[in-house]
Amino acid sequence: VQLQASGGGLVQAGGSLRLSCTASGSIFSPNVMGWYRQAPGKQRELVADITRDGTTTYADSVKGRLTISRDNAKNTVLLQMNSLKPDDTAVYYCAVQYIAYGRRDYWGQGTLVTVSS
Repeated sequence: VQLQASGGGLVQAGGSLRLSCTASGSIFSPNVMGWYRQAPGKQRELVADITRDGTTTYADSVKGRLTISRDNAKNTVLLQMNSLKPDDTAVYYCAVQYIAYGRRDYWGQGTLVTVSS
């Protein structure tokens, strides 16, 4: 399984970015697709995830500003990020979970999001 993420970059506080991640290499659709982030000197944390049936989970710090969605036909997950803050600066990682024939988790290579004040 390969994950191809894109959409990171530099944006001013209050601006928007959209991250995209596509999973390929499996005949199955991921059970869960999500985004994690890791800021310098901090642990990796969940930003948001979404199940195949559309159930979402968000970190409290991003609720109301970030929106996760997915296209099951394309095995793609999107993260629309609005009203960005400097505290959102981090490397964002796409992650997917498959459960067919046992749970398997895969991670993307990470994309840097920098929010300037």
